[in-house]
Amino acid sequence: MIGRYTLPEMGEIWSEAHKYALWCRIEVLVLEAHAAAGVVPPEVVEPVRAAAPPTPEAVAAIEAVTEHDVIAFLSAWADNTTPREAAAYVHFGLTSSDLLDTALAVQLVEASDVLLAKADRLVAVLREHGLAHRETVKVGRTHGIHAEPDVWGHRVADLAFAAARSRDRLRQAREAVGVIAISGAIGTYSNVDPAVEAYVAGELGLQAAPVSTQVVIRDGVSEWVCALAVLATVCEAVALEVRHGQRTEVRELSEPFRAGQKGSSAMPHKKNPIMSERIAGLARIVRAQIVPVLEGIPLWHERDISHSSTERVALPDAASATDYLLHLTTRLVDGLVVDAARMRANLDSTGGLVYSSAVLLDLVEAGLSREDAYAVVQAAAMETWESGLPFADAVATRAGGRLDAARLAELCRPERYLQRLGPVFDRLAALS
Repeated sequence: MIGRYTLPEMGEIWSEAHKYALWCRIEVLVLEAHAAAGVVPPEVVEPVRAAAPPTPEAVAAIEAVTEHDVIAFLSAWADNTTPREAAAYVHFGLTSSDLLDTALAVQLVEASDVLLAKADRLVAVLREHGLAHRETVKVGRTHGIHAEPDVWGHRVADLAFAAARSRDRLRQAREAVGVIAISGAIGTYSNVDPAVEAYVAGELGLQAAPVSTQVVIRDGVSEWVCALAVLATVCEAVALEVRHGQRTEVRELSEPFRAGQKGSSAMPHKKNPIMSERIAGLARIVRAQIVPVLEGIPLWHERDISHSSTERVALPDAASATDYLLHLTTRLVDGLVVDAARMRANLDSTGGLVYSSAVLLDLVEAGLSREDAYAVVQAAAMETWESGLPFADAVATRAGGRLDAARLAELCRPERYLQRLGPVFDRLAALS
């Protein structure tokens, strides 16, 4: 992911320097287990542990010749080991994927923890915003068209619960990727005792794969990327709501607009929903990683490396983009401007058409068949659409005295539609 959309903490997790530091840690843990079992001389452990991780530049210089990143790393690290002979026991009994997949598991868990903390914050901000607007009356829309009265907090509550569920999916996916393998070539433990794998897993706080070939099969990694894609797309759902609400014709919502901010190079009046549009665009980047990562599950026999190049791009990009999206969506909700007066004006702008369902049901209760009641209400609604006559007046002329003015006034109150939402907000208040 380009620097513009990479936050420092997540960028560090996927940096080459951090990766090599993890490789060193894993190799030292393996060496400790071997030494404890008497497989390697115990005196080699401390010199290896004390050796500084190689720089990315040092590894790259050697890899330019070897065309093999793990061999380049081992050579560069050996150069930092005193006495150098101790490095002979590094990587003892291992294959490259033992190192690669185990370090990747650590990175995925570290990235998950960063994302989960930000997801918690987004859920909290959505929850508090929804509760603050539990009485902010607005018009609900289906197909983009006015439907019935609603409150803004109800729409936000739906998004808050979606964000919470998405966070919980990521929490489950964190367990799926927190799996290591130290099992040697093709995973048969031919040159490494399974006790070494168990020791390394315990020290890293992760689980050993119940079975591995030369790689850990990528179903868990695929689950993780899918979880990120859902979470990113929920962020997009929040952003889309704001984008629609900020349109000039609607003007119910608007993004925070800071002093000195500019909306257009050509039109000084513009206040564009740039945060929301950026969220929408980056969510596509996260979703785009699903298929390439899924295609890393089927490999030739015990292993090929067709998944490797994909994951070097897809996993850091998915994590970094989701991290940025969570940060940006939280900022968006936290600073969102809600125009309650405009919401009420829009609700009233169609002359009461939004109360048609209540009038329909009341006419049925008054003795009309549903078909006849629907015909009355629809005819009145069409007159209101076409002439601007208030809906209640149009109904009164067609209802045959079944609804008097007082009853119509009662039916055309938005609060009547919202009186059963209390339990929704109770559940929202309890959301964590």
